[in-house]
Amino acid sequence: MSWGTELWDQFDNLEKHTQWGIDFLERYTKFVKERTDIEHAYAKQLRNLVKKNCPKRPKDEEPRFSSCLSFYTILNELNDYAGQREVVAEEMGRRVYGELMRYTHELKSERKVHLQEGRKAQQYLDQCWKQMDNSKKKFERECRETEKAQLGYEKIDNDPNATKADVEKAKAQLYLRTHMADESKNEYAAQLQNFNGEQQKHFYSAIPIIFKNLQDMDERRILKLSESYKGFADVERKVIPIISKCLEGMVVASKSVDERRDSQIVVESFKSGFEPPVDFPFEDFSQNIYRASSEGTISTPKTDSSRADPKHTIGKAKGKLWLFGKKPKGPAVEDFSHLPPEQRRKKLQQRIDELNRELQKEMDQRDALNKMKDVYEKNPQMGDPGSLQPKIAETMSNMDRLRVEIQKNEAWLTEVEGKPGVRGDRRPSADVNHHHRTPHGRESPEGSYNEDAPQENRGPPQPDPHEFDDEFDDDDPLPAVGHCKALYAFDSQNEGTLAMVEGEVMYIIEEDKGDGWTRARKQNGEEGYVPTSYVDITLEKNSKGAVTYI
Repeated sequence: MSWGTELWDQFDNLEKHTQWGIDFLERYTKFVKERTDIEHAYAKQLRNLVKKNCPKRPKDEEPRFSSCLSFYTILNELNDYAGQREVVAEEMGRRVYGELMRYTHELKSERKVHLQEGRKAQQYLDQCWKQMDNSKKKFERECRETEKAQLGYEKIDNDPNATKADVEKAKAQLYLRTHMADESKNEYAAQLQNFNGEQQKHFYSAIPIIFKNLQDMDERRILKLSESYKGFADVERKVIPIISKCLEGMVVASKSVDERRDSQIVVESFKSGFEPPVDFPFEDFSQNIYRASSEGTISTPKTDSSRADPKHTIGKAKGKLWLFGKKPKGPAVEDFSHLPPEQRRKKLQQRIDELNRELQKEMDQRDALNKMKDVYEKNPQMGDPGSLQPKIAETMSNMDRLRVEIQKNEAWLTEVEGKPGVRGDRRPSADVNHHHRTPHGRESPEGSYNEDAPQENRGPPQPDPHEFDDEFDDDDPLPAVGHCKALYAFDSQNEGTLAMVEGEVMYIIEEDKGDGWTRARKQNGEEGYVPTSYVDITLEKNSKGAVTYI
């Protein structure tokens, strides 16, 4: 169905309709632009989200848990997904939005041309109609004038008083008007015929062609919208396979989570290698009372204020067992002796692996320098072989240093792998195995003295032997300032130290002076120094000045 044959008199309405079509096309173009902006913003926000959640630490420090690794894989897939949203935005901007902008501009220009042609045809028809109407009015006017001249001639011709000249004048006037009327009639007929022809041409030829062009233009606009709709969907469908792969990657990453493996990693990361603590023994504080009674003491036995509530003591003792509580903070040492055996072994193994890698690099660099030196010796023009000697010497020195470090760490590793995982190994620095006198008169439990070593690594105070003998030979023993309970067994091998078994209760007669050793007295009166970290100490507030005899 053609607009030209059906809507020949609807030029103004067609003009409005084509304008509405262009407005709708521009509205859809704006929709595509906003959708493109949304895709760009969505992709940008996704990338920012991925960047914010990606680990900022080096790869060797990233968590090894499968749940973390799976999450990082999902982040990578999400980053790829964001890239596909960017592809969608770019394709929409180039294939849909850009094409629509270009086509809208062309459509406006084409519509303007068709409407101008229609207006020109209408103006020409109006002009023909005006010419025909003017000729018609002129013919009508000439006919009225001719009728007046006819009546005037008849009146004068019938008047007996009229002269012959008047009659001839009226007759000539009638003839002139009749001639002019005939010319006006002929002109009107010609203009009427011309107008009818132009009108026929206008409504059956010119206007139908213009309307047909407008119809074609509008149909092409509708087809363009249809193609844009399809292109809009094609851009999405093009990335669906890649997006599906991203989603499949996320599903695969989720299935790779292994809770058992993660739990095992926790065990391997935190296990200390220590044995669990044994049950606490029963503490019989009444034995002193029974002994005092058997010795015939008349005075009423006083309650020993130096003893605390066993529950409180046990609570403190548990606080000392850092295997099940907070790990005591201490300065990190080179051999990692401040760590539990298992953690120490792992740290030493990691350091040995790193040193081996560094050694291999130095060996590769040495080989490369030697090859270069050989080339320079054979081809002196390429360089001076002597210039490489300092670098070769430096490399050899580094290799020697690394070998020494590796041997030292391997010795520590052999030591920790050879030790059983018992609680007595928690404080290796307190095991006294050698007898070396320090400059300050104290012995180091490890057989070496370090002025800056931690307190627990320093030996017990070693006073002058004569003073020590005099002190223990005094008739009046030192008063007790509290009591303690041995958390671990301690084997006394140095002079002045006091051996103890786990769970043994002793009196404190001298507090730790900052060197990691506390002076204690057993129930049998034997005195000596014990490692402060091996005992749970309870000091009495009112013990100052008190004298306790055993």
